[in-house]
Amino acid sequence: MSAELTKDPGKQPVSIGRVLGKIIFRLLLLLFTTAAILAGGIYGLVYTFNYGPSPSARSLFVTSVLETSALDFLATWFLPSEEIATILATNNVEQMDAVSNPDLIVIPEHSETSAAADEKEIEITEVSGLTYSGRMMIVKDPSRVFVGTCASFGNPDGAGEKLLTIAGHYNAIAGINGGGFYDPNGTGTGSIPTGFVFSQGEFLYGPRDTSDLIIGFDHEDKLIVGYMTADEAAGMGIRDALTFGPALIINGEPASVSGSSSGLNPRTAIGQRADGAVLLLVIDGRQPGSLGASYADLIEVMLRFGAVNAANLDGGSSSLMIFEDEIVSSKSGIIGDRRMPTCFLVERRDTDEE
Repeated sequence: MSAELTKDPGKQPVSIGRVLGKIIFRLLLLLFTTAAILAGGIYGLVYTFNYGPSPSARSLFVTSVLETSALDFLATWFLPSEEIATILATNNVEQMDAVSNPDLIVIPEHSETSAAADEKEIEITEVSGLTYSGRMMIVKDPSRVFVGTCASFGNPDGAGEKLLTIAGHYNAIAGINGGGFYDPNGTGTGSIPTGFVFSQGEFLYGPRDTSDLIIGFDHEDKLIVGYMTADEAAGMGIRDALTFGPALIINGEPASVSGSSSGLNPRTAIGQRADGAVLLLVIDGRQPGSLGASYADLIEVMLRFGAVNAANLDGGSSSLMIFEDEIVSSKSGIIGDRRMPTCFLVERRDTDEE
């Protein structure tokens, strides 16, 4: 027998089930109405960006959302492919044909006790601009920076690992994410890198005769940025490198940027000063306090910190910086930091713990 509520002896009893049903119905109606209003507002906002009177706002919006597989439909659903192609062609970074000249880098002698000197061996500085905030890590001794890989690196049946996990394999003190990885339709496992990879003096993965933008260090600890094959890189004495891009600065000359370049997104970049110090930059993005940075912003920051050579690394939800077993940047991914195949790590020294 169902339970009943009686408000008044002269009135019909009211079923608890009917009361609950009305409450649930009203809640669902409220949620549906709220969702419809939000969806309509978002649609209107996206429509305004795509068809509004400001071409610069349209370009910035399109180039930004196209860099994330989860949101690229906000452009592709509204604009024809021909118009998108035109926007991308007029908002980009010009490819640089030069290759880093190692003679422009003069590295002073470093010792394992240098971390106890007046200047810290590793410094982390906050950076900010009109649309972004982030962190620059300065590693004074470039011999400490190398490419780390996940445990299942290159294995199609394996999976990538989070940056903290990879750093733990090497007992590294710090690191940033590295190159891109095979991720068709967002279904990749993060174990297969794009391009080719060198790590700690060994060629690990990729085609040997295909030219790509190499980003890495030779055996003299100098950052090399430029297009070449893996065999050519090996001939130059590359010890640790991966491929991505675009190049931002080569031999002190910044890349030519047109329009909004690539929109505003989380970014990761690596550079080197004339004294050999390595610059590791991570920009937060897709957050209320930091929308993200463009390639032009990366170039400006790298030049401000004295970079002679610099290149863009994988960005978006992959952008991350760690130090002393902790994440020190703000993650943009809703589900947390991503699994990846490669990263740039900083070797731990005993003096770092003093």
